[in-house]
Amino acid sequence: MDQHIRKVYVPMTETAFYILLCLRDPNHGYGIVQKVEKLTEGAIRLTPGTMYGSLSKMEKDGVIRFVREEDKRKIYQITELGSEILEIEFERIERLYKVAQGEM
Repeated sequence: MDQHIRKVYVPMTETAFYILLCLRDPNHGYGIVQKVEKLTEGAIRLTPGTMYGSLSKMEKDGVIRFVREEDKRKIYQITELGSEILEIEFERIERLYKVAQGEM
């Protein structure tokens, strides 16, 4: 992983985290918005501008990829690089949790 990608995504924003999490299975922008809202019980609502700007940037960075078009919707999926970054974030969050619980 190059330094630019590490600098941009580690640690990652909640938006990036939820997009990558949702794209472990192929999905489109609106599907991601709905899934994030459901996962967070409405606490996080991604706006179209944030969503589509993030998808574009993440595709350019190689952390997600365009898979196909379905009913005029672009379907994306996480890449190997995106999965690696998401795993680093899972480990970071777990470490934070353990510190907060006094386990470290």
